[in-house]
Amino acid sequence: MTDSPVAITMPVEDGLPIGWLVDLVVDAERAGIDTALVGEVAGPEVFATLGAMAARTERIRLGSGIVAAYTRSPALVAMGFATLISLAPGRVIAGIGASSPIVVGRWHGGEFDRPLTTVREFVGLLRAALAGEKLSHDGPRFRSHGFRLDLPPVKVPVWLGAINPRMLALAGELADAVFMTWCPPTEVAAKRAVVDAAATDAGRNPADISTVLSFWAYTGPAPEQALERMRRSVLAYAMVPTHRPAFAGTFDGLLAAAEAWQRGDRAAALAMVPDEAVMAQCAIGADALSERIAAYRAAGVDLPVVLLTGAHVGDRTGPQATLEALKGKP
Repeated sequence: MTDSPVAITMPVEDGLPIGWLVDLVVDAERAGIDTALVGEVAGPEVFATLGAMAARTERIRLGSGIVAAYTRSPALVAMGFATLISLAPGRVIAGIGASSPIVVGRWHGGEFDRPLTTVREFVGLLRAALAGEKLSHDGPRFRSHGFRLDLPPVKVPVWLGAINPRMLALAGELADAVFMTWCPPTEVAAKRAVVDAAATDAGRNPADISTVLSFWAYTGPAPEQALERMRRSVLAYAMVPTHRPAFAGTFDGLLAAAEAWQRGDRAAALAMVPDEAVMAQCAIGADALSERIAAYRAAGVDLPVVLLTGAHVGDRTGPQATLEALKGKP
């Protein structure tokens, strides 16, 4: 299964020890996995975790999946990526995105407004700082004067997390890769068309922009339990206003579930999530995993990213089993 590139994403919402996650990435490198990503929700801090992984590996690419453009300044994020690159030259990827009103507003006390403007300005400042430029900027979202990195100038590929059309178009305008998620194979072509059109309008060659796509997967010994965990995950993410459109095409009862969710009846909302809506976003079982990776590649995805999901919080068996399946082991 690893003859063509495949990536993994760490189960950062599963309460697992960071040392164990680092060991998992070391194992993935030995198996020939192309890239390992670390997201950031409310568990591991992304730069500390990636730094630990960089110190223990030699070949595998390492990236954020994603860093929010609201919760740190562009200068601080440039410092983080420059630090990682000094540990792992040529192996670091900057996954950047807008995140969500819940993370930015409720959790971090920020203002989740003008996401397109914010991400565009953030990426420009990040690239300028990493290139060694002294920042002198007063923009609609960020201000920075006199900052210059004390580490050597570097380039880092920017993968832009994009769900909705305007962010997909921004990826075409300025990113090295569009980083999709919650996107079944049948929806890839339409989203990629938005990226390509924007790239052409910006005078770029669409072929220079890769398509990266992540999805939940589980091949461990408790598939029924994993299915129910993924049902809850699909519901939770589908209820986030900025993420909801990504589920509209495969979740027929989405509006009714959202109404139940908003009135506080979470059990009723969960009961409205059919297996079909879950399986559109997830792969359960080794055969389903192989078929889903093949389907994404046939749809034009350059790098499928497998989110190593546990059957429950704290589950180590599920992520390890899924990695074993990616190695092609029985």
